[in-house]
Amino acid sequence: QVQVVESGGGLVQPGGSLKLSCAASGSIRHIVATRWYRQVPGKFRELLATVFTGGMITFEDSVKGRATISRDSAKNTVYLQMNNLKPEDTAVYCCCVSLVMQGTDGNRDFWGQGTQVTIDS
Repeated sequence: QVQVVESGGGLVQPGGSLKLSCAASGSIRHIVATRWYRQVPGKFRELLATVFTGGMITFEDSVKGRATISRDSAKNTVYLQMNNLKPEDTAVYCCCVSLVMQGTDGNRDFWGQGTQVTIDS
C-alpha cells in the first residue's frame, strides 16, 4: 500500500511564511507527479502547484511569486514554501501523489489527509 502524509501547517501571522511537506511512502515504484491543493469549507478544491518528477514545476496564479517548491527524492517528499501569507490563504492544504505502485504499470492517485493553515494576527 501507499501512504501520503502532509505536515507543517499551523497558525501564522499575516506576512509570515510556512513550509509544508508531502511525504509518500510504501510500495512505490515510480512517482509521476505531486500536486498541492487547498480547500476552504464550502468552496471547490483549488490547485496550487504541480511538480513533475522530470523537473517541471507549475504554479497557479493565486500563489505564483509567493510559493516555491523543493524536493527530497530519496524521501519521496515535496515541500511547498509559502511566503507573504494572507488571511485568504487560510485553508486545509493537501497533496495528491500520482505514482506507479510496485508490481504494476498504471498510474494511481493517492491523497493525504491535509494540514490546516490559518493566517491570523
